[in-house]
Amino acid sequence: MTETIFVGVAWPYANGRLHLGHVVGAMLAPDIFARFHRMRGSQVLMVSGSDTHGTPITLVADREGVSPAVIAERYHRFFLEDLHSLGISFDLFTHTETPTHHRVVQDMFLRLLERDYIYKATTTAPYDPVVSRFLPDRYVEGTCPHCGYTEARGDQCDNCGRVLDPADLIELHSRLSGAVPEFRETEHFYLRLSAFTSRLTSWVAPKTYWRPEVYGFATGLLREGLKDRPVTRDIEWGVPIPLPGYEQKRIYVWFDAFIGYLSASVEWAQNRGEPDAWKPFWESTEVRAYYFLGKDNIFFHTIMWPAVLMGYGGLVLPYDIPANQYMTMSGTKMSKSRGVVMPLHEYVPKYQADAVRYALTAMMPETHDTDLSHEDFVRLTNDEMVATYGNFVHRVLTFTKRHFDGIVPPLEGTNKLDQDTLDAIPATFADVGRQIARCQFRDSLRSVMQLAARGNRYLDECAPWHTIRSDRLRTGSTLHVCVQMIAALSTLMTPFLPFSSEQLRRQLGIEVKGTQPQWEIPRLSVGHQLGQPVPLFQKIVEDSGEESAR
Repeated sequence: MTETIFVGVAWPYANGRLHLGHVVGAMLAPDIFARFHRMRGSQVLMVSGSDTHGTPITLVADREGVSPAVIAERYHRFFLEDLHSLGISFDLFTHTETPTHHRVVQDMFLRLLERDYIYKATTTAPYDPVVSRFLPDRYVEGTCPHCGYTEARGDQCDNCGRVLDPADLIELHSRLSGAVPEFRETEHFYLRLSAFTSRLTSWVAPKTYWRPEVYGFATGLLREGLKDRPVTRDIEWGVPIPLPGYEQKRIYVWFDAFIGYLSASVEWAQNRGEPDAWKPFWESTEVRAYYFLGKDNIFFHTIMWPAVLMGYGGLVLPYDIPANQYMTMSGTKMSKSRGVVMPLHEYVPKYQADAVRYALTAMMPETHDTDLSHEDFVRLTNDEMVATYGNFVHRVLTFTKRHFDGIVPPLEGTNKLDQDTLDAIPATFADVGRQIARCQFRDSLRSVMQLAARGNRYLDECAPWHTIRSDRLRTGSTLHVCVQMIAALSTLMTPFLPFSSEQLRRQLGIEVKGTQPQWEIPRLSVGHQLGQPVPLFQKIVEDSGEESAR
């Protein structure tokens, strides 16, 4: 069954290198999802980019004494390198400083203004009397009034996920000078979010297929009632307000960033030379739009972005928002700004991209925060990916090469064990396909690994290294079953481990049009010539000094 699928991936701030928390929080799941749907023949568009307008960028720029553009360009380039190294298959990974993005954001701002969903009001904003400037929300820190977290920002609490205003914080202070900010009057534009409470409540109510944490968070906010939110700030870095007299203000990052899903789609179409190619993914009632993000972005994607889309009109609302919880280190959320990281650019070259993808999928924090240590990473790589999957593949292919010249032997005189093992293949395809479609990535990988583990048990029980001495036909049947299972695994593993899956297809002598197979069970005929077997993975062996240094 083919579908039209839009995949929006949360935009990382271009203020530091990507770490494993970014990947597991928002990058890896959509890649697995998009690869699977492409294999099924669906029309898929997956976009994201670097958020270059956030105050995290200006904080780094202030610290280094350079312009925000320098910081944004530096880390956007690193993002492209890191995502390519991990095999994240974006159709477009752009950034928020493109002319197309500015144009689309300004168009959306003016449409909402025209429809009275954006209005002008005088308010108060934090002002640092020491440096004589208004402070963006992230330049203000203090204690969260909801959970007591002492390092909450002026826009949001990282601990409980609540959206905040700077005035909400207890014992607030400026990140620039440490001074207690004064609140002074300033004029800004507001999104009339309160006008969408009823429509959003009706829209969210039937979304019981959302993850419980996402559904509960959204419905809880709607029960509390929505407050109008400012969409501009007293800053000089960002998308200009398309009205005269506001040259010293900019459209604020939280409003500009999620419009990037639309502007990136428009840019992708322009790059193809087909300016209207984005429309089937945004204007058709048949499309399903999925948004992948961390739990700190649930509010913006379940409430803010749908409200903006409703106000603008004619665009598809999200179908699912499978937000992940946090990946932590020793109980602390990974954070570039706080220096709690496991850098992606250090892990991929040293340990193999598919090892990173495997470990992060196996521990993906889909329903609760999950703590990941380097020791966990090594254990998952060695004890599962290498010992179960890689070992099964290499044992079978080397034995077939040695005793049958790498030719698939016939299946003769099948017994119940043979048939039950073969029957597990289509059952696994059905389970994995259903689980990925439901955004259950940990379970789907576990199902694939259960098939690999079953293959190991079957191989050990049949013991072809013994039967080869007395019953060559029985040995050939055993290897035939195993080779068919390995061929199936080469397809099943493709969304999760694309690099080793492609390598395995070459070892199996399977030709694939394009970069990945179709989501169907491959059949290797009797007499098919296999390629040269090479280990798919290497066990991680580190000396005690290196381990203790981590």
